[in-house]
Amino acid sequence: MFSTNLPQNRQPVTFQPGQCVISHSPANMNEGASSGGEKQELKFKRAILQDQNKPENMIQRQQVIRLTYLITAMDLTCLFMQIGIIPYLAKSLGLDSVGFGYLQTTFGVLQLLGGPIFGSMYFPSYLAVVASLINAMIVMTCIPAHTKPKSEGQATQQRTSQSSVFSLKEILRLLKLPGVKEVFLIKVLSGLPTGLFLIMFSIISINFFGLEAAQTGYLMSYFGVLQMVVQGLIIGRLTSHFTERTLIMLSVLAFSGVGLAMALMTSVFHYCIIALPMVFALCTMGIITDSILTKSVPPSDTGAMLGICASVPPLTRTVGPTLGGILYKMFGVSAFGYLQMVVNISLFLYIFKNRVPQNEEKAQ
Repeated sequence: MFSTNLPQNRQPVTFQPGQCVISHSPANMNEGASSGGEKQELKFKRAILQDQNKPENMIQRQQVIRLTYLITAMDLTCLFMQIGIIPYLAKSLGLDSVGFGYLQTTFGVLQLLGGPIFGSMYFPSYLAVVASLINAMIVMTCIPAHTKPKSEGQATQQRTSQSSVFSLKEILRLLKLPGVKEVFLIKVLSGLPTGLFLIMFSIISINFFGLEAAQTGYLMSYFGVLQMVVQGLIIGRLTSHFTERTLIMLSVLAFSGVGLAMALMTSVFHYCIIALPMVFALCTMGIITDSILTKSVPPSDTGAMLGICASVPPLTRTVGPTLGGILYKMFGVSAFGYLQMVVNISLFLYIFKNRVPQNEEKAQ
């Protein structure tokens, strides 16, 4: 028989040889609770997979995906119908590039704040309103309120997150999570010069390229087709062969080359060639950074992070038009190219030195 010497205020503990002693210390209790939580989470994930693999649920999910694509296509079509006529309307009202920048800033503020549509722009505007109402009816009647089952704990946590998603404190909390702030800044800064150029593109197409409204529409359609090809056929294959960090660095390098080419271009033919790497860099950077950011936050904060990522284009439209108008009026089109080259070369050096993102893995 063995005995342990303990302080005087504790009773000695004795046990027979071969006897198993079970400790009920707080650490062991925490380990047991953690193990139980992991088992419960695993059981919940299995239940989700079983529920999703049911034939009726698979059919419903496919219908929701198709409707989502339809709504997105209609919404973007209406948006670009309006964007296409705005510069010609602005020119007919006597606005210069700086004035057009102020107009675009106003649009960005309204888009950022979700404000109502003001004014009455011609037929495309009316058609856009009708199509938007149709989209709203489809969403209300055909899209389910919840597309994924939630456990009780996740639902409670998500309600708490949603209640404070518009809080600056909540946004700062998400940005302070490991690896989030760096990737978000790369997302914003890498595409900002291109965003400035695209915001001013309608004015550039008139003054620099000398295009008519129909020709500008063809050029924007060409840009849209490139986006469809890159997002639908190219990025998926790249993500299965390269890590997220590699794709981010490739996008930044492509942005740098595009910047130099933009600074030197003199015709619309040059722009049609430059649009190929530009669209590739824009799409790849957007998709990969969104993937990294949503994986860097807890599941209950995924929606909030997607909302923050989606606020980048409206933010660019808010601060970009005024800055873009001033750059274009003072330095011309080449200013956008040189700015893009300098910003993205700096970002490439920063990513290379600091190994951002830290965890290298193939994008899913």
